Amino acid sequence: MAKALFALALWLCTSLSVLAATPQKKPPTWGELTQEQQQTLAPLSADWDNLEPERKRKWIGIAKRYPKMKPDEQARVQRRMQAWAKLTPKERQAARERYKKMEKLPPDKKQGLKQQWEEYNRLPEQERRKLGSTPRKPPAPPRPPQSPAPAEPARPPAALTAPTNP
Repeated sequence: MAKALFALALWLCTSLSVLAATPQKKPPTWGELTQEQQQTLAPLSADWDNLEPERKRKWIGIAKRYPKMKPDEQARVQRRMQAWAKLTPKERQAARERYKKMEKLPPDKKQGLKQQWEEYNRLPEQERRKLGSTPRKPPAPPRPPQSPAPAEPARPPAALTAPTNP
């Protein structure tokens, strides 16, 4: 019995080390993408070959799901991809960091930001443009919890104003 367990443990160790040593398949270059993938990911074409392998895999995953999306979802993906492609690498990194920060928020804070975002989206387009073009104020120091916050006009939360990393 002990020999069988030892043999099994040895086999598992060698199997796992072989799997761990197997390199992941290198993501395709732009020219290696299918015609459909290139069409879907067109806004990223200029930057594609400079993207990290992990990012390429995420975008390819989106391209695979794209045909099954509703037309309004497809349009939203295209708008966001175009906006993402226009960002500088520094802006993209900042957006990723904001996204990670948002993911760590407690559920009640996330819900509050979601409500603010929905209020902002209900504003007329002209009003949103006006709000979006105003410079942001640095965050105020935290207030004591007993005093309620004054009502402010609906404004996109800073964490939600840039596209997120897929």
